[in-house]
Amino acid sequence: MQRQAILTANRIVVKIGTHSLLNDQNKINYYRIDRLALALSTLIQQGKEVILVTSGAIGVGSVQMGLQARPTEMAYQQATAAVGQVALMNLYSRSFNYYKQYIGQILLTRDIIDFPDSYNNYKNAMNALLSQQILPIINENDAVAVDEMDHQTRFGDNDTLSALVASTMDADLLILLTDVDGFYNDNPKKNPNAVKFDVLTEVSDDLMAMAKGDVSAFSTGGMETKLIAASEALKEGQMTAIMSSDDPMQILELMQGEAIGTLFMPESLLK
Repeated sequence: MQRQAILTANRIVVKIGTHSLLNDQNKINYYRIDRLALALSTLIQQGKEVILVTSGAIGVGSVQMGLQARPTEMAYQQATAAVGQVALMNLYSRSFNYYKQYIGQILLTRDIIDFPDSYNNYKNAMNALLSQQILPIINENDAVAVDEMDHQTRFGDNDTLSALVASTMDADLLILLTDVDGFYNDNPKKNPNAVKFDVLTEVSDDLMAMAKGDVSAFSTGGMETKLIAASEALKEGQMTAIMSSDDPMQILELMQGEAIGTLFMPESLLK
């Protein structure tokens, strides 16, 4: 019953990280991308409005260019991101096209959100895509958004970006796909007695302290940033689910109220 409100979620933001797009050999995980495309296409066919926030430009670019490691110099990171963004969208285009689902790309920097004119343009474009059952795929514009610029252009990480997208687009639910199947009170890979939280209504200092421990060491982007994103969503009255990216088709089970991952839910939705 605690998860009943998720059945009414209509506008959904899904975030997937770089490590979820690659396999253990740092190769493209085609199967996972295909399952993600099928799951999100199914949701749209069911009448849901879905937005995908993706990482992976530098990671996929590195794979495409045959690099053994992520570049360290900023200019080469930017160049790799430029290559990777094209390759990443080609991957998504092929997968979603198989399920007859149109997609559109939007690259963001923080100043687009901060300035009223560009913010309105972003909102108008997003709402136009959603009204036509087109899936917006959002990534940070890593080719130009760098910390050294005079004005702040970076979001910091795509967990933060996804929470901001959820907020600005009035989403009902934010789904954070990662390499663990929820939020635990300890590292389940080291502690077999670790307990996974099912439903939480706040992000307390104690929970943040847990996220800073070992449990974040194997989590894409860090569990701490995911709790921060969940906290921001709660302030907006929005739900957040942290769940495994191993089988993106589980998103459909989550949306049916099944006990998938950890769900952060405003207390008002429990009543």
